[in-house]
Amino acid sequence: MSEKIIGRNAVTEALNSDREIEKIILAKGAEGSIKKIEGKAKARKIPLYYSDKSRMDRDAEGGNHQGVIAIVSDYEYATVEDILDVAKRRGEDSFVILLDGLEDPHNLGAIMRTAECAGAHGVIIPKRRSVSVTETVAKTSAGAVEYMPCARVTNMARTIEQLQEAGLWIAACDMDGDTLTEANLNGPIGIVIGSEGFGVSRLVREKCDFIVSIPMKGRITSLNASNAASILMYEIVRQRGIR
Repeated sequence: MSEKIIGRNAVTEALNSDREIEKIILAKGAEGSIKKIEGKAKARKIPLYYSDKSRMDRDAEGGNHQGVIAIVSDYEYATVEDILDVAKRRGEDSFVILLDGLEDPHNLGAIMRTAECAGAHGVIIPKRRSVSVTETVAKTSAGAVEYMPCARVTNMARTIEQLQEAGLWIAACDMDGDTLTEANLNGPIGIVIGSEGFGVSRLVREKCDFIVSIPMKGRITSLNASNAASILMYEIVRQRGIR
């Protein structure tokens, strides 16, 4: 699901393009143009890791890495239109999962696995401040990444408006909403799951049509993101009466 770009010029070109970069590995203590690469990566919110030369030599498999290796995804992302077309081809009401700033690849993999099993038509993630589809995601999904379309979008709030214009109702999973069994989750729908640490962002929440919550009876007041997504997805399955 990923490949390596090595060398200062090659990585700089990747940074200057729209290429999606999962992370950049830099040699410890490197100077010169490495500092420029480091600055560009920070500006694009790309995760940086620092390693010793011997480890990087092994990672580069004999290539001249010059103290920098970028890991880029070769996963082919879908578009929002592709996801909506899946529902049309199946003759079903659209069923979309939107992930607002999810950071843990294990959560994304688990959600894509459940989404595929529940009959969802696609998953949408933001391009910035979000996990991307990596090898870890692929492994955790148990192969679901091969069947579950995933789109990356620049602006999640604008994407919600796009889905609403296409006839979907958008529900955010958050506190202070109707419990999921009381909410009407039939018809074309998208559900928004927030990040592990901060939940659904204010702007995204304001764009949603309604809020749904999962009853909490214990002392801990929140669920893991993938668990919350699973509960909501299968409540949609239940309400739709899918057998």
